[in-house]
Amino acid sequence: MERICLFPGTFDPVTLGHVDVIERAVSMFDKLIIGVGINSSKQPMFTLEQRTKWISEIFANDPRVEVTGYEGLTVDFCRKVNAHYILRGIRYIADFEYEKAIADMNRMLAPDIETVFLTCSPLYSTISSTLVRDVIRNGGNAGMFLPKEVKYS
Repeated sequence: MERICLFPGTFDPVTLGHVDVIERAVSMFDKLIIGVGINSSKQPMFTLEQRTKWISEIFANDPRVEVTGYEGLTVDFCRKVNAHYILRGIRYIADFEYEKAIADMNRMLAPDIETVFLTCSPLYSTISSTLVRDVIRNGGNAGMFLPKEVKYS
């Protein structure tokens, strides 16, 4: 059985922290699908097309990484793409508490899908898409937090 993992998120925008987690996780699976989620309760700064394009460009040379948008329950999308694992990045203990609640709910909905937590490298633990968007909105230079492929104006 092929080990397929889904890394869901809004990636608005994708940061060096996301890239760090993806680069370290990809060797654990046969395929890592980056699922750029459409969340009806969030208004993203960047379009779905822009976010998926950036991630596709970053990982263009790694055939194990795929990128796609999705909507709805993460476990339903896992079933659609035959993923038996969900990857979640953890920066701080507060992230773990939040992510564990989601993992527990997903386990109740789909006991055959396992959630895997990977801690962020210390270098990137303070980077969040929310903070990066604040820097961008206020005219700051967010380049030090973003992969070179992420261009914004």
